[in-house]
Amino acid sequence: MADGREDVLARIRTALGDRTAGDPPPVARDYDGAGAHPMDAGPLLDLLEERLVDYRAAVHRTVAGDVAGAVAAALSRHGARRVAVPDGFPPAWLEPAVAAGAEAVGDTPPLSPAELDALDVVVTTCRVAIATTGTIVLDGGPGQGRRALSLVPDLHVVVVAAADVVRNVPDALPLLDPARPMTWISGPSATSDIELSRVEGVHGPRRLEVVLEV
Repeated sequence: MADGREDVLARIRTALGDRTAGDPPPVARDYDGAGAHPMDAGPLLDLLEERLVDYRAAVHRTVAGDVAGAVAAALSRHGARRVAVPDGFPPAWLEPAVAAGAEAVGDTPPLSPAELDALDVVVTTCRVAIATTGTIVLDGGPGQGRRALSLVPDLHVVVVAAADVVRNVPDALPLLDPARPMTWISGPSATSDIELSRVEGVHGPRRLEVVLEV
């Protein structure tokens, strides 16, 4: 065993024999960190939408004053009538949908898994959206609810404010509290079997509609 060890060390010494003395050369730190390659608002939102569409999410841009109309339109497109509504979601954003016959169902006290499964859709806000990866992050804050609320219903309609969109993951991390229960969403839930047949809705909502407030 000792002879083998010495043999290995001798080989390492030989391999390193042509190295020059002194400190190793500096390592380039030009990777895509926080604040790298900032983007204007327009291209940033374009990139987020492009990535979300790649993931088969539907994206609908709207101005701040018409979020309620965009939410109602999203529910209507899918025939969604029973709506899970987390605490803190702005009631005004549901008024047109409720006026059209939708039923807003709160989560206080927490709904059971069976009750959640009986709902058509969940509507939420988000904490941050990452343009480069097309990822929407929920952390259980106001308007977002607990993780089960956004995972069980078949349709998720999420309102993303332009002010909450960042370029990359390093830009997003300082905005997030690692102690909070986070859900990172990159398109509708999907998986593939051994034959690469795509199946959606296995681990979360089968359909994702994003209302992008610009």
